[in-house]
Amino acid sequence: MNCGNILRIATIAALGIASMTSATLGQPKNSDKERFIGTWTLVSLTSGEGANQTLPYGPNPRGTMMVDANGRFSIMVMRSDLAKFVSNNRMSGTPDENKAVVQGSIAYFGTYSIDEATHVLTVNVEGSTFPNFVGGTQSSFDDNEVTYFNPTPSMGGSAKVTYRRAK
Repeated sequence: MNCGNILRIATIAALGIASMTSATLGQPKNSDKERFIGTWTLVSLTSGEGANQTLPYGPNPRGTMMVDANGRFSIMVMRSDLAKFVSNNRMSGTPDENKAVVQGSIAYFGTYSIDEATHVLTVNVEGSTFPNFVGGTQSSFDDNEVTYFNPTPSMGGSAKVTYRRAK
């Protein structure tokens, strides 16, 4: 990870910690894990940085992240413009239809842990629609939004992903 990514992660972590403190003044503080549990809706997903930044799942990706109290998570992301299969049968999709689905979606699940001292989230991917997808991610979050940087996304390079708590 380069110095720019480390600085961005540190900045986001500091902002997350600051917002957590101001949001909880006068109230008992829940742990990061307690506040992380729930359902989150994808807001944005970008790959690369600066002039090289792309939208691998299009301008309006759809997705959800579900996190439970037992340390398990699942994530699904897809393009909003995926076309229906002409045959109406996923087992007989054309090569182009299958390619569009594989390149336009990702799903994975596994376990997570949060270091309460550093507010760093680590995930362990147990299964994925992209079998090579393993490793950890780092994150900061407040009660309503979570942003993480993935240094090993399925499309190569790096990715920045933001979710907002589902209502």
